[in-house]
Amino acid sequence: MGVLTPRARALRQRQTPTENLLWDRLRSAQLGVKFYRQKPIGRFIVDFVCFERNLIVEADGLHHANSQYDLERDTWLEGQGFQVLRFWNHDITANLEGVLQTISLHLRPK
Repeated sequence: MGVLTPRARALRQRQTPTENLLWDRLRSAQLGVKFYRQKPIGRFIVDFVCFERNLIVEADGLHHANSQYDLERDTWLEGQGFQVLRFWNHDITANLEGVLQTISLHLRPK
């Protein structure tokens, strides 16, 4: 068990309402691929990841605005072959279908 695994488990137990809203639509391969939630990758824990398409989806609150940490994190994850999509919590709650459509576009095989 990795060092981050217990923390990832704890995060799964206390997801934000916005994360729960998005997870309800990503789970059980509803978009045609399997997503995992609160998954450790390297030294980071990502909100949602589809390993089949190397796609990470992040639900961001205001504390992520202009975050140098997020920039460095995304750069490292992209260096590992992942594409990172970030959505503001407000966009997820106000336009969930639009968010899901954007995610679906990025899930298409290249």
